[in-house]
Amino acid sequence: MNYWLMKSEPDCYSIDDLAAKSPAMWEGCRNYTVRNYFRDTMQLGDMAFFYHSNSDPCGIVGTMEIVSAAYPDPTQFDPSSTYFDAKSPIEAPRWVLRDVSFREKFSRVISLAELRTIAGLEDMHVLRKGQRLSVMPVTEAEWTIVNSLSGLRD
Repeated sequence: MNYWLMKSEPDCYSIDDLAAKSPAMWEGCRNYTVRNYFRDTMQLGDMAFFYHSNSDPCGIVGTMEIVSAAYPDPTQFDPSSTYFDAKSPIEAPRWVLRDVSFREKFSRVISLAELRTIAGLEDMHVLRKGQRLSVMPVTEAEWTIVNSLSGLRD
């Protein structure tokens, strides 16, 4: 099993939105590294932290499960979508997505500032300077530590 951290701005799509309608497509990722994670590394049953970015405070707010194989992101073909990509042909789609399913909302936000103070999380991708990926791997040890901070069990 792999573990992930997946970011979304809560005013665009929040953990409450996922809880209200789950499973849901995790669409709109337009970064080749993220595309490769979705296509090549992520697996059915993997778990992910839901991270609210660009909020006050930003941080981990819950968990979700990867519940589909990778498939073409339909928003790349929709000219009315923010995520439209005119250079992505239908016969050879450039972008893929995964469906995710809500698992748990934490009772509190585990903020980025707090994560920076926790022993064992020093190498966590989200804490690295200049890290801007919306999807990134999390180690099993990091997964366990963060879940222990939430007061929830794996």
